[in-house]
Amino acid sequence: MRLSSDAKRDSWRTRELYEFLSLIVVGVCFWIIGDRLGLFAAASQFAVQRHLLNFVMLSVCMGGGVFVASVRKSLLLHKAMQARIEAETYAASMARHDALTGLANRRLFHETVEKALACRDPNFHFAVMLIDLDRFKPVNDVHGHAAGNAVLCAIAERLRRALTPDGVVARLGGDEFAAFVPYEADRDRLIRLAEQMIAAIRQPIPWNQGQVDVGATIGIALATDAASDPEMLLHAADVAMYQAKREGRGAVCFFQAEMSLALKARAKLEADLRQAITRREIVPFYQPIVALPGKELIGFEVLARWRHPNDGLITPDKFIPVAEETGMIADLFYGLLRQACSDASAWPAHLQLAVNISPQQVQDQQLAERILQILSETGFSPARLEVEVTETALINDLGAARAALTALQNVGVKIALDDFGTGYSSLYHLRELRFNKIKIDRSYISSLKEGSERTKLVDAIIQLGSSLSLQTTAEGIETPSSLDWLSDQGCNFGQGYLFGQAMPKAAAEDFLKAGKGRAGLGRPPQDESQAAA
Repeated sequence: MRLSSDAKRDSWRTRELYEFLSLIVVGVCFWIIGDRLGLFAAASQFAVQRHLLNFVMLSVCMGGGVFVASVRKSLLLHKAMQARIEAETYAASMARHDALTGLANRRLFHETVEKALACRDPNFHFAVMLIDLDRFKPVNDVHGHAAGNAVLCAIAERLRRALTPDGVVARLGGDEFAAFVPYEADRDRLIRLAEQMIAAIRQPIPWNQGQVDVGATIGIALATDAASDPEMLLHAADVAMYQAKREGRGAVCFFQAEMSLALKARAKLEADLRQAITRREIVPFYQPIVALPGKELIGFEVLARWRHPNDGLITPDKFIPVAEETGMIADLFYGLLRQACSDASAWPAHLQLAVNISPQQVQDQQLAERILQILSETGFSPARLEVEVTETALINDLGAARAALTALQNVGVKIALDDFGTGYSSLYHLRELRFNKIKIDRSYISSLKEGSERTKLVDAIIQLGSSLSLQTTAEGIETPSSLDWLSDQGCNFGQGYLFGQAMPKAAAEDFLKAGKGRAGLGRPPQDESQAAA
């Protein structure tokens, strides 16, 4: 690299010298032409000798060449300096602005907040807003990145218009924006502004003769003496934004001190969960599934339990949402499936395993391949496996769901639609995806009363399954009366406390030995926290 720079410098100097000499030669040529044409004869009276005249005129012509060379070099230097200044100005601007939207970037936003914090004027109040777009990922997945970029630019312009001239809006990265908002000790104004931003973002964005719809959730952190730097304010706004998402998307939330405690607890849970997956502390529990009306045991549903070294047994409702939000769900699921298939390989060959997959996993193009690899490693037959998918997974990306589930069905794995009646499924989805079974959510079964609207809905679901040649499983059966009614209506399978609660491997094997292939009537667990989630 050094040799290349030196070579370029020598080349530039050689070229400059060549141009300088060329201009001098041009001056000499002018002198020769002038002398031959007698242009200098008028000046001969002032010259003592002719050769002195020639020397003077040659010097004048050569000096003219040098002068022209100097002027040209000055002009080139000025042009180069101007270009350099413009390039430095552009680079400085690009270093502080987002290339896509033209908004301030994180660096410029930090500088703005730092200046405001350094001011420390008791009459000057400002807040930091963190704006996170909702439903933005499907825009890229469905319409492509060009649509995503168009949405970001449109949102940027709407935020710029919503903010007052003394405010600053920035794109921090991805679909995350921030706003610096001065205010006059009036929190209501901040709420109104945030709501206006959300309303503006919700307006449809035209794209390819159609439209794209997104939303936004906003967290707000007020600048106080405790906020010593921009990162602290952004972090506080981020905490408030996630709290708003937990309360319901499209909301506004102010940062509160106790949120930090909740955030630390969440961070600890994430760290513990990551270690738990590595250490295989997440283990499978098995809840019996029986055929109706005879109550013959036909298999188990696999339910995750966390054997925490300090907190004891933790149910999935405490950690599965965290695993899904942090992307740990895939490693958790595959580890759980491998252990369950290994356990069940020694059980009677007619017993099946039912496992749940999350909506995020349905988007994984390698889902079917990885499940089949685990079945091959453990020697568990694909015909004994039933994969349960929730209705939410179908809404996110029907095409991806169809590809993944069809690949599994082609090798004999059965597919069940879980929690039917609680999501967004329609007859279209039941027709498009060749489900083998639908599972009626426990919320319908736990409070069945003859003649009630809920009873009519359950009966309608059973009849719908029968008309579409789909088997039905009722979850949450706890009483003999519910069992008898479901059997009379033609429900094919049942599970719930009446047949047995979720149990570890050893207890499941004892259950098999005691029941001899037929599920007994078990009592509901005394501790509801140990119930199947």
